[in-house]
Amino acid sequence: MNLAQATSKKLQKGGKRDMKYVLVTGGVVSGLGKGVTASSIGLLLQACDLRVTSIKIDPYLNTDAGTMSPFEHGEVFVLDDGGEVDLDLGNYERFLDIKLTRDNNITTGKIYQSVIDKERKGDYLGSTVQVVPHITDAIQDWIERVASIPVDGKEGPPDVCVIELGGTIGDIESMPFIEALGQFSYRVGAGNFCLIHVSLVPVLNVVGEPKTKPTQHSVRGLRSLGLVPNILACRSTMELDVSVKEKLSRFCHVPLENIVSLYDVPNIWHIPLLLRDQKVHEAILKTLNLLSVVRKPVLGEWTAMAQRCDMLHEPVRVAMVGKYIGLSDAYLSVLKALLHASVACRRKLVINWVSASDLEDATALESPDVHEAAWNSLKAAEAVVVPGGFGDRGVEGKIIAAKYARENNIPYLGICLGMQIAVIEYARSVLGLQNANSTEFDPQTKNPCVIFMPEGSKTHMGGTMRLGSRKTYFHATDCKSAQLYGNQSFITERHRHRYEVNPDMVSQLEKGGLSFTGKDETGQRMQIVELASHPYFVGVQFHPEYKSRPGKPSALFIGLIAAACGQLDGLLKKNVVKVSGYNNHNAIGKGVSGLSPHHRYGNVKVNVNVNVKNGLHV
Repeated sequence: MNLAQATSKKLQKGGKRDMKYVLVTGGVVSGLGKGVTASSIGLLLQACDLRVTSIKIDPYLNTDAGTMSPFEHGEVFVLDDGGEVDLDLGNYERFLDIKLTRDNNITTGKIYQSVIDKERKGDYLGSTVQVVPHITDAIQDWIERVASIPVDGKEGPPDVCVIELGGTIGDIESMPFIEALGQFSYRVGAGNFCLIHVSLVPVLNVVGEPKTKPTQHSVRGLRSLGLVPNILACRSTMELDVSVKEKLSRFCHVPLENIVSLYDVPNIWHIPLLLRDQKVHEAILKTLNLLSVVRKPVLGEWTAMAQRCDMLHEPVRVAMVGKYIGLSDAYLSVLKALLHASVACRRKLVINWVSASDLEDATALESPDVHEAAWNSLKAAEAVVVPGGFGDRGVEGKIIAAKYARENNIPYLGICLGMQIAVIEYARSVLGLQNANSTEFDPQTKNPCVIFMPEGSKTHMGGTMRLGSRKTYFHATDCKSAQLYGNQSFITERHRHRYEVNPDMVSQLEKGGLSFTGKDETGQRMQIVELASHPYFVGVQFHPEYKSRPGKPSALFIGLIAAACGQLDGLLKKNVVKVSGYNNHNAIGKGVSGLSPHHRYGNVKVNVNVNVKNGLHV
């Protein structure tokens, strides 16, 4: 019997295992990093040899995040089952290396829809359907059901479920969830429920000392709603001293040892270590009556990785050409995948943000300085990424970027729309089809290189795309993508699109020099396109960034960064598929691994102005 099995056996009570729940709430302001905190708590509990799952509660009325603008809510993260969910579920998957389901993201829309569906079927037997008890019961039942679903590839339910409540305490839309969670804490019992409240302790420049009053008010509001925090996690730019913690303990009625200081650190991989060093795991385990049945957290490899991340100096500069560059969260998974690959290649990632529309001729006439700055950023890069997107704004600029990368032998990775515009650009520039386009942007084009999927819906937007994990079969064994994936016959990656390369034009494009090296099981859907004569020119219809992990970078992203650093030939010869970010002997290239990412816990001052020639350290 191994340690995990022994722990699991000890957790069983009378033949039935009691699920343990950790709730993470936020106060004072949004954007404190509850998602990273919840992910770090999950990792810390995993390091204690507990099996962990996660749930994110989003109080908005949308059924899911699929129809929300990236400017509104950041990127839409896609799961294996096709669920379009909040980006925090991406944090959970990356930190914990698990595979969640669409039901792990609870929204007000989903809860109300399920209750109304039951009411229409007569399940309530004529009762007046109300927020309490029907909505609150539905929330509690949903949590209990989803918490028992295994997400780590093993059989049996997890040991602990970490629940993050989106928004801030006091928000009107979250009130039914607050009430439901208050009832839930009594439903599961005191020894099975732990509440961690993340709050802001600002440091005013004019005073220079941490101010505790906002957190005091936040905890008072939380208590007034029926929830009592067991642990207080205080976000601040500086480490809180004992006197500040004593004051918070006194006024918030939280034990001094349960006041945690979450101050700015070089990169987010330090957060689990910060929690461990302050013995947060002991506070949680004590609250959940698990302290005597689990081991101390084992984070040796994670610690080494986090320390190496701070030591990188040699940069690799990547141009991110998109339309949502004003908000980096819109491309969060792409940024993380680039970071994972950069660490493996022992380079410090620098992002040159380029607004696609600024590369276009129209901008040259209207704002020549902006146009010049965008081109300088593009030309200063060692690799180009064109991520996914929707709508026609900036499309011509993305086509220009793809052409620049192709003609100048700059490593290029096009994702989803980025693949489609690479095909359009090739058809125009090489095949001479000047009016080649996608029917998304020009429904009347005479050379439709990209068309609407036959099974797609033109009347309903939500959940009608090609979504989730799909197989891609390689049709060439000597192509770079197949070699990067370890020469497997097929791979599975996650999709999110409603347009695809026109199969009727594939023959013409391949005769012109493009290679469609990956296709679906029918051979009619083009999934990967490459240019054999180019150092690294790859376009994929799927989204490889969603499955990238800190210790297991995405094959195509590591190929891009390796090409930019001059390491691709050596990588292909070694046939490296998974490069561990934890072990020095598995890293690629020379030097010391590490990165200094920008994040909500970072102390890096970020200027999102796309005209900055030197780009951003991410």
